[in-house]
Amino acid sequence: MRRIPLSAIHDAAEALYTVARRTPLIRFDPAPDLAPRLGGYDLYLKLELLQPIGSFKIRGAWNVVRQLSPQDLRDGVWTVSAGNAAQGVALAARTAGARCSVLVMDTAPATKVAALERLGANIVRAPYDECWRTVETRQSTRMRGYYVAPFDDDRFIAGNATVALEILEDLPDVDIVIAPLGGGGLLAGIGSVLRELRPNARAIAAEPETAAPFAQSLKRGRASVFEGWQASFVDGAGGRSVLPSMWPLLSELVSSSVVVSLGEAAAAMKAVAEQCHLIIEGAAACAVAAALSGRLHAPDTAAVRHGKMVAVLSGGNVDLSTFASLIGACG
Repeated sequence: MRRIPLSAIHDAAEALYTVARRTPLIRFDPAPDLAPRLGGYDLYLKLELLQPIGSFKIRGAWNVVRQLSPQDLRDGVWTVSAGNAAQGVALAARTAGARCSVLVMDTAPATKVAALERLGANIVRAPYDECWRTVETRQSTRMRGYYVAPFDDDRFIAGNATVALEILEDLPDVDIVIAPLGGGGLLAGIGSVLRELRPNARAIAAEPETAAPFAQSLKRGRASVFEGWQASFVDGAGGRSVLPSMWPLLSELVSSSVVVSLGEAAAAMKAVAEQCHLIIEGAAACAVAAALSGRLHAPDTAAVRHGKMVAVLSGGNVDLSTFASLIGACG
């Protein structure tokens, strides 16, 4: 059984803060019309959009790259990504003094591509299907150097898991942690920490209706491809499939998936902008939309008056024109 040991996560945390930040956890006070949807939970937001690259991915990327040998780094490193993982690997490589190349999905927003250029990465454009095949096979004839998997690597997952260590430091009695699911590396890390340190708490996935392979996999009891996958502004979550190598971790550590509509995600972007004055991308909005979906309910007993729920704002890398059009369409 694949496991991410707590010792590896603590080791990642010890080396993390030379490159990444310890991000704040803030209380989300919903507008009166949204409060009933929280189902008795207090909602908190973990602000990973404040990382140097605007995304949590620097955590996992640095934990991989810092452990590579000079021989590994000789020909540089490369990855495949819609943007956030690529930025994490690019910054980690620059910090380590290595070259970085990225096979970039053609669905990546201009904001993320421009950030890669600023970080000095060599950008190779490719169709989404080619990029997803590369994720599955871990090889590409167009790339050279050491491949850094954007999520399916125990070191990357251990780095991501440091998010949960920080959440538990700030909110030890958390009951639910919701995060968007793309490849599953963030939730696998969060779930690994909760299992060891807060076993009564649940890790829950948030997926867009246009790309919800984990919800489908849970129904079928096996790693599955999502038929009818569609690209959307939620580019940082919702992969084509759940990789068989990730299924043992996700099926054990993540209790359920809340599938949200694109309209719900856009409304969540607007709610966070209005209440917290933060700009979040589509994947992060899915986590907030799941929390506000009305599908999660705190225990209603005398001993438990309410619960505490955290939505991980995984990133804030969204084209401003896209953000403006989405929140404008919400009325």
